Amino acid sequence: MVCPRCIMAVKGILDDEGIPYMNVSLGEITLNGKITPEKREGLNERLEKIGFTIINDRKGQLIEQIKNLVIEAIHYTGPMEKVKWPEYLSDGLHLDYKYLSSLFSAVESITLEQYIINQKIEKIKEFLVYDELGLKEIAFQLDYSSVAYLSNQFKKVTGMTPTQFKKSAIQNRISLDDI
Repeated sequence: MVCPRCIMAVKGILDDEGIPYMNVSLGEITLNGKITPEKREGLNERLEKIGFTIINDRKGQLIEQIKNLVIEAIHYTGPMEKVKWPEYLSDGLHLDYKYLSSLFSAVESITLEQYIINQKIEKIKEFLVYDELGLKEIAFQLDYSSVAYLSNQFKKVTGMTPTQFKKSAIQNRISLDDI
């Protein structure tokens, strides 16, 4: 789950299935006790229909927690004030960053650093599509040292400059779930 609408959809399914829960947040459901295997299977089927799966293994859960922390920091907070990703993720998950980074790379076949860059690029696309901020403000919001650095990274990932992207008729944004 990577957005408020995802959370609402999951809450709706839990309510429909009569499964009591304490909290639903990005990538995590806290249930009020145990559920029967039948209820779990029904929940899993309903979640799969909308593109979600229940993650049972610890490594999979950890990867989802990493993704959720990155998404929350980039997409759902204000300006990123010099986020030090190793500290931010280590503090958030109480694990060594080197372990988190190597686990992420092994499971996702992309480095954690590249995942963070990809998320930032999608946020830049969002800002460009909505045309609310100039490149200087976008660079500040996403903690880039300069507009030139932002533009170079954007072009490296997308194959076009931010200006070309903004002018293009096809603004290929990617769902956060697919990054």
